[in-house]
Amino acid sequence: MPSAPSRPIATLTLNPAVDVSYEVSRLVSDQKSHATATRTDPGGNGINVGRALRVLGVLARNYCIMAGNAGILLERLLEDQIDAVFCERVAGETRINATILQADPPVQYEVTGIGPFVPPEVLDRLLGNFLDQVGGGFGVLSGSVPPGVPSGIYGTMVRRVHDCGGQAIVDAHGDLLRESLVHRPFLIKPNRYELSLLLGKEVPKIENVAEEARILVSQGVRYVCVSLGAEGALLSGTEGSFLAKPPPVIVRCTVGSGDSMVAGLIAAFSRGDSPGEALRLAVACGSGTAAQPGTAIFTQSQLKELLPKTEVLPLDI
Repeated sequence: MPSAPSRPIATLTLNPAVDVSYEVSRLVSDQKSHATATRTDPGGNGINVGRALRVLGVLARNYCIMAGNAGILLERLLEDQIDAVFCERVAGETRINATILQADPPVQYEVTGIGPFVPPEVLDRLLGNFLDQVGGGFGVLSGSVPPGVPSGIYGTMVRRVHDCGGQAIVDAHGDLLRESLVHRPFLIKPNRYELSLLLGKEVPKIENVAEEARILVSQGVRYVCVSLGAEGALLSGTEGSFLAKPPPVIVRCTVGSGDSMVAGLIAAFSRGDSPGEALRLAVACGSGTAAQPGTAIFTQSQLKELLPKTEVLPLDI
């Protein structure tokens, strides 16, 4: 049974999904491609953070929107993978996302659904319950939003989390991320591509990433973590910048790796770990998930193996 951290943790998933993944030898246009393997997993960024926190033995309460038969399936998939799920139900259908993993040549394709319309009164009730749980703890605002939810929602929620005495973590991109920065979240975790979209320019070198992350910190974001794929991840804060090199793994599917990183950071910060150790845990979690099929989450046995192999270096740049 996961243990309760010293400060409460709550995740918000406004647009969860049923994730279906297919492994195929090769996609051929206008022809059927027969899968060599397939999986159905619960999905949505905040849901994945909650799943990863459970593996880490950290209790979180998870708030989400469910709809239709796909939502019923999602709830069943979550039964033994997440703790304390609180759902608001709406008309329509929970979205279904598809990941296709082609073997020759190795390529990963992803198609995401839209999600159901969320009426304002349902959204207000869910957000109120989420804030009641966060209190002075950590509130995770993660992923896309469905129709009916404004693009400024995460900015509003960062402010409201802070008003409750809590710390807000934002893992999103585009306007959802941009509008949250005004209210200075505790942590943001874009990948390199999402950071380039935010800045309107490329960040080809690690030095460029570190420089831009430090600028965001100087503007009031407490921590900026940028995932760099095979190069690992960078974490900047007022204590400085750190680079974690990923342990060697055979990558099977990267969907959910970023969410596992967020869970690692939250778990570490909730128990008072240093930024370097928080980054080590985050990268080990993300690497473990990337080595799993479909959108399966890393395991405890993987983590024990990968943590000692994850190298963290301070960056003097």
